[in-house]
Amino acid sequence: MKKIAVTVAVLALGLAACQPKADETANNETAVENAADASVNAAVDASNAADNALDAAGNAADAGLNAADNAADAAANAATNG
Repeated sequence: MKKIAVTVAVLALGLAACQPKADETANNETAVENAADASVNAAVDASNAADNALDAAGNAADAGLNAADNAADAAANAATNG
């Protein structure tokens, strides 16, 4: 009976000694996952900023073309009415 009690006590101590390592491993994995999430979020933010910049450039080009069209229309109207 003593042999079984000693064996159980040794196993319990061995498992207890492993617990901090398991906790540390879990914390490290969480830190890695958080860093990966932050990297993905930064990449998404950069992609959104690039999309917004392209949209702004497209809008500026459209505005320039509209201004040119309006100027051409105004010139044609002046020639017709002049």
